[in-house]
Amino acid sequence: MTSAARPGPQSPEAAELVELASSVAQEAAELLVTRFGRVRVVQTKSSPTDVVTEMDREAEQLILDRLLAARPGDAVLAEEGGQTGAGSVRWIVDPLDGTVNYLYGLPDWAVSVAAEVAGEIVAGAVCVPLRRCLFTAERGGGAWLVSAADPARQRLICNSGVALSAALVATGFGYAAEQRVGQGGVVAAVLPRVRDIRRSGSAATDLCSVAAGQVDAYYERGLQYWDLAAGGLIAREAGAVTGGLHGQPAGTHLAIAAAAGLFAELHDLLAGQIAR
Repeated sequence: MTSAARPGPQSPEAAELVELASSVAQEAAELLVTRFGRVRVVQTKSSPTDVVTEMDREAEQLILDRLLAARPGDAVLAEEGGQTGAGSVRWIVDPLDGTVNYLYGLPDWAVSVAAEVAGEIVAGAVCVPLRRCLFTAERGGGAWLVSAADPARQRLICNSGVALSAALVATGFGYAAEQRVGQGGVVAAVLPRVRDIRRSGSAATDLCSVAAGQVDAYYERGLQYWDLAAGGLIAREAGAVTGGLHGQPAGTHLAIAAAAGLFAELHDLLAGQIAR
């Protein structure tokens, strides 16, 4: 099903969780900055171009150590290490979203940390250190940005009232060649129908860009839960709708994020291009 931010009481626990997520994401980002431009590839995943660096692993280990020191009873789902532990709170961790950008010295990479309770993301933080931005949200508490340009916390509201033809749309691509063939066909159909396309190379950054009004919409296929968890909450708390095709939740098959009217237009365009 599609999801938008739902009003409700803010939980004291959620406030504590977002504070911990923010602290841990910033610390991991600081570690990554110290080695930026000086890393080596240690593994490939879905294809030879889908890489893991030594810093993906180091940052993830730092995050796990800090989370479990603060909350030893919690579970963690992390991109590199998988699922560990059990508890009423599960942390969803992407230690380095945008690894290829990081490897090439490009600025759009992020650390993403979210907290899930009873199957729902309730707190999240995305730190984009080379943009000097920290995005945060807690369920029912809005989405916020602290940046070097304005250290005071800024409330984020996504762009609304934008027609598809005027929309700046972010997207991304998978690493497998056969997947890219299909994605190329979809973007070729979308491009003539929108203002323009942007591709940052980091799903978490793109979702936060929707929240901040830096793009109007975002879609991508092939995302994992850790790609969407924190950024998706931030987008929803900024007023965006997130979802997949035909009422399905955002996920591997497709993720879309935009304000409600634009979401519907983009959904219908993509539905005509993507098989169920």
